[in-house]
This record gives sequence, C-alpha cells and structure tokens, in this order.
Amino acid sequence: MTWFKNQSEWSEDHSYDNPDICSADMQAWFKDMIQTFPAMNGPYAVDDPDNENVTDYCIGKDIIYVAFSWSVAEKAYEKMKKSAEKHNVGFYDTSADDGDILFPNGNGKNKPIDRPDNLSSIQQIKSWARPGQENFSIKEIVYSKVNLSGSTIEQSAKKWWQFWK
Repeated sequence: MTWFKNQSEWSEDHSYDNPDICSADMQAWFKDMIQTFPAMNGPYAVDDPDNENVTDYCIGKDIIYVAFSWSVAEKAYEKMKKSAEKHNVGFYDTSADDGDILFPNGNGKNKPIDRPDNLSSIQQIKSWARPGQENFSIKEIVYSKVNLSGSTIEQSAKKWWQFWK
C-alpha cells in the first residue's frame, strides 16, 4: 500500500511521540487507547516497564503506528478497531499479510475499503472457492486461483524462491 509506505518513512519535521500533531479525531482515539494501552514514549508516557500493556505509539500528521506486546495483540486488535470506529478514524492492520483496511463510512461504522461486498479478507477469499473447495484452507484456495499452468495445488504450493528454479 503506497500510502502506508510513504507515511512510514517518518520524514515529517517533528518528533513522532506527541499526538498534538494529528487531527482532533486521531487525538481522541489516542487518548482512548492509552487508557488501556499506556504510551511508552512522549508526553503521555508511563514509567511502568513491567506492564505488558505499555505500547509504542509512533505519531505522524496522518498516521499513528502502534506496536503492542505480542501477549496482548488479540485484545489490542479488538480495542483498536472499536476505538477507531468510535472516533471516526480509519484502521489498517499492518501485521497481517491480508490485514483489515477499515475506513469510516459516514454512518458511524468502519467498513473495508479494499474488499467488495464489505467482506473481511478471509470471507472474500472463501467466496472464491469453486465447488468442492468449501473445506479448503485459505492458502489452498489462493493457490488454486493463481494456478494458471494446470499443475496441482501441491505443485503450486512451493515457497516463493522455488519458483525461480
């Protein structure tokens, strides 16, 4: 995603630990998040190195990149999505290969902007399944869609570097 790549070059002329640089909605989102996941750095930082909820926020004008401890990742993911919707800001899950990209729809809800029919990435891929593939894994369905050579799914399931041999 070009937008994310450009944002994550961190080339803006300011420190990246103060939410005052971003919009009021993003500031409200940040203040909501730090109630559960306190900031590691910046003016809202807590001094609690043993708290697994302490979180690294990297704040730009149009982005807040957040790095959580793996032990709280699932809880943090749900909190981020709910808080993004509450504060009318978008959400992009950068830690997954097919992570959610959600954007406010104007009706108080966030919806995927990168998938037709408002389906999650997993639902979208499952909808590609041909008859007989209903119980296939996501990986098997994807490989069957890109398999243009007529080889079997097992033959297509090589690692990326093996395709160059």
